[in-house]
Amino acid sequence: MDAIEISGLTKSYKDFKLDNVSLTLPGGCIMGLIGENGAGKSTLINLILGISRAESGSVKLLGRNAMNDNDLKLAKEDIGVVLDNVGLPLSFKAKHINDVMDTIYKNWDEQEFYGYLKRFDLPENKAFGKLSNGMKMKMGIAIALSHKAKLLILDEATNGLDPVIRDEITDVFNEFTRDESHSILISSHIVSDLEKICDYVAFLHKGKLMLCEEKDILLEQYGILQCSEQQLEELDHKSVIGKKLGRYGAQALIKRSAVPKGLTVSPVTIEELFVYMIKEEQ
Repeated sequence: MDAIEISGLTKSYKDFKLDNVSLTLPGGCIMGLIGENGAGKSTLINLILGISRAESGSVKLLGRNAMNDNDLKLAKEDIGVVLDNVGLPLSFKAKHINDVMDTIYKNWDEQEFYGYLKRFDLPENKAFGKLSNGMKMKMGIAIALSHKAKLLILDEATNGLDPVIRDEITDVFNEFTRDESHSILISSHIVSDLEKICDYVAFLHKGKLMLCEEKDILLEQYGILQCSEQQLEELDHKSVIGKKLGRYGAQALIKRSAVPKGLTVSPVTIEELFVYMIKEEQ
């Protein structure tokens, strides 16, 4: 079963439009939602979770129609959510959080929650408002992982975390998806983090979905070519996704299948792929 199915999702604001977005997250996979600030990542996640209402399109979460309030309520039992603002009462300590979540989620696991607090080195007797931004985000992740969720939806969940903690969190996410019924949608502007863990990559730019594909296919399909401007001009322009011209020649993001023999193509990172595509779009 697919974890998320989105078709033709559209939402307009005064100065922004999420325009006809369609994507599918298969079960057991991690999808990285990549885009610059203001690209529409949080807007899309808010629509998926029913925080905002779409003008058109459809959303299914774990096989349920998320546009229907009753189905969405049932689906949320199986969804762990961490938004960029965790949003807990500032006075709450671990015990208060545990007690409240136990009333919200049927499958809340107190032992697992306190296990994550220990693993993330989070103090049990310190008020939420006294925690650092990074610790607040870790608290949100601990909550999301402690009620037997099958789908995690994370908006900038590694934001504010130092590199060591980010690496630890990505290990936790990889452990979570070892169960083939578990999936993750995670948005971030820290593309290097997503590249480590994602099976699928979705690029958003100015409200439009530029592509959504398996990460390994993207890395196999595209590469970086160093050549002269003349050599670049001789290539099929449809295969050149983006380019940089300099004093010592040209550098281009290109489809590997279009490169003639004799020219060497270097591997591309997901971050380079995104940057080239955005610059070409602009």
